[in-house]
Amino acid sequence: MRLGELTIENPVFLAPMAGVTDRPFREICAAFGADGAVTEMVSAKAMFYGNRGTEKLLRRGENETLLAAQLFGREPELMAEMALRLEERFDWIDINMGCPMPKIVNNGEGSALMREPELAAKIVEAMAKKLKKPVTVKIRKGFDEQSVNAPELARRLADAGAAMITVHGRTREQYYSGKADWDIIRQVKESVSIPVIGNGDVTDPESAKAMLLQTGCDGVMIGRAVRGRPWIFAEVKAALKGEAAPDVPSREEIAAVIRRHALELTAEKGEHVGWQEMRKHLAWYAQGFSGAAALRREASMLSSREDLEKWLEAFAKA
Repeated sequence: MRLGELTIENPVFLAPMAGVTDRPFREICAAFGADGAVTEMVSAKAMFYGNRGTEKLLRRGENETLLAAQLFGREPELMAEMALRLEERFDWIDINMGCPMPKIVNNGEGSALMREPELAAKIVEAMAKKLKKPVTVKIRKGFDEQSVNAPELARRLADAGAAMITVHGRTREQYYSGKADWDIIRQVKESVSIPVIGNGDVTDPESAKAMLLQTGCDGVMIGRAVRGRPWIFAEVKAALKGEAAPDVPSREEIAAVIRRHALELTAEKGEHVGWQEMRKHLAWYAQGFSGAAALRREASMLSSREDLEKWLEAFAKA
């Protein structure tokens, strides 16, 4: 797959997830074979006003692979100017037209832009004219089942200068419930000549291969399935290359990943915030193991390195 000057074979990307895909977690996913990632979404308006928290979301790790910055907003010139500020630091700039959260949608941003295709195209056009690096867009199936318009919107965005479209096969009204509609991804792929990435219900190597086969898309993006399981990238990449599946990580190997994750997260965000955020990750890492309920309870009270080591001892015995 070609994306600007980049060539990526069978790309498997990490999806942007607010509060999850920060720099420490992206670096871990890169170590397991993720071909690239997208930052947590960043407000163009917050960037303009110099919001400190925004800059933290845009930190890039030394060990990251390809990385895009994801912007959200609805003002074409402001989006273009903020993207220009970021261009040198990232491999491409992605526009969020898929976020379903009310506080975003109520401002006419995120997936609300799917109801305003003319404005959506103007945003892409303004950014593509300003930037030398690729401008890409993430959309959904539609805003709701009565306004499914992903193929038509994708054509307008491609004509406006988008270099790649990522499609989440759910409507905004679905949020993350129900089953992703892979046929809409196929329709988008057939409607444009630029690369299309499929997103939604890719949970293992089999589903990744099935999505590629059923939709003809150029690559896949994995979201919720990677929480607590970053080694899914190694599994999917091996399957797409026709190689033998890698060994499932041992308890000791998983414990090492968790320890690295926790130490980098607390170094990045400080002890108080870092340990608070690590609690949800520990709950995800515990999924599927015997004694997971007790491990989740213990994780909810964790607040120090000493607590982490005690948790890992319990994890080793689960």
